[in-house]
Amino acid sequence: MSTTVPSSGLAAPAPADRVGTPDAHEAVVDGSDAAGAAPVRAAPWGADPYANALRTGRGPLFLRRSDGWLLPLDVERWCSDAGSADLSALHRCEGPVLDIGCGPGRLVAELASLGHRALGIDVSEAAVARTRGLGGAALLRSVFDPLPGEGRWGTLLLLDGNIGIGGDPAALLDRAADLLGADGLLIAETVPVDVDERVRVRLDDGRDGTGGRTAPASARDAEPFPWARIGTPALLRHARAGGWRTAGQWGAEGRTFVSLRRPVRERSARIRSQSAESANSAPVISSQLPK
Repeated sequence: MSTTVPSSGLAAPAPADRVGTPDAHEAVVDGSDAAGAAPVRAAPWGADPYANALRTGRGPLFLRRSDGWLLPLDVERWCSDAGSADLSALHRCEGPVLDIGCGPGRLVAELASLGHRALGIDVSEAAVARTRGLGGAALLRSVFDPLPGEGRWGTLLLLDGNIGIGGDPAALLDRAADLLGADGLLIAETVPVDVDERVRVRLDDGRDGTGGRTAPASARDAEPFPWARIGTPALLRHARAGGWRTAGQWGAEGRTFVSLRRPVRERSARIRSQSAESANSAPVISSQLPK
């Protein structure tokens, strides 16, 4: 999973010589941002509970609201091979695929085995490392950072709750439209109930010191971050408002999914200027950048 977005909902603009020019090959090899200083800001998904869960491949792990409400996170499923519900989404993918909030990389690895060019992005170093360990391509980025292949991806994935990134589904859909090519496909997993809520949460491993070890100070003191929970009806409302077209709806193993076609509209000024820069930009390896 991936988050980290300023309260305005969009990342601060990158300098013109960095937009759209990351050398993903170097980034995958050494974990750096080849264009200069890494654009990823301090992220809640780098907190110890999440990194520890990915290293061990198991929970418990939760999103905790200030009132104590807990949302369990399915770490064991994320760290396993892609299941039949995952495959119901992956078999619908078209062209090169960007997995937003790739987590430990099961989807990127499966996509590669299916013959797709696939790239995962995540703001957690542990997630990116695990994805690369499976042989998948991954970059340490937020979806709101400059990314390779903007405006050329065939499919975007927002599974495992990642439609909640940034706490503003409308802003996330708008960003997704800039990343996709013409008639590109967005596949999102929704909450299997009719809900549309915005929350501020922290990562929590459920160990408060009374029945287990005390959570590390870095996790206890981390700032809460915005998140959203959204069911299919609410997502479709946001999508229609943004000009997206519904391509499909389905369920599998108790999970629910929606596929959407990119709206037909003029791209943002930032993406238009970025495309002008791309002719002189350093190339990324062909397995990662859509053509």
